[in-house]
Amino acid sequence: MNRKEQIIEMLEGAPKDAFLRFALAKEWEGEGNDPAALNIYRSIVNDQPEYIGTYYHLGKTLERMERPREAWRVYTEGMAVTKRLGEQHAMRELAGARMELGDEEDFA
Repeated sequence: MNRKEQIIEMLEGAPKDAFLRFALAKEWEGEGNDPAALNIYRSIVNDQPEYIGTYYHLGKTLERMERPREAWRVYTEGMAVTKRLGEQHAMRELAGARMELGDEEDFA
């Protein structure tokens, strides 16, 4: 049984486990299946918005899928969550990713 199959099996017993869901999304990413990863990242953001690492990876997935406007919004949303939680490191990562996409005027 490979790692992805193991994660899927563990998720059967804990379907809302953010860590396992995130791990499965990373497996899908590694296989080049961005649509599958995107669905999982979005579900984590919706169900557990304070699982802050998700915002960066969701944004990067959207960028790879050539959806920069959505990525910019995800980074912005993640920055608001990290600010509220006092997570400065994550805030800087999200701000840097957003800055690479362009200025606010580009996405307003």
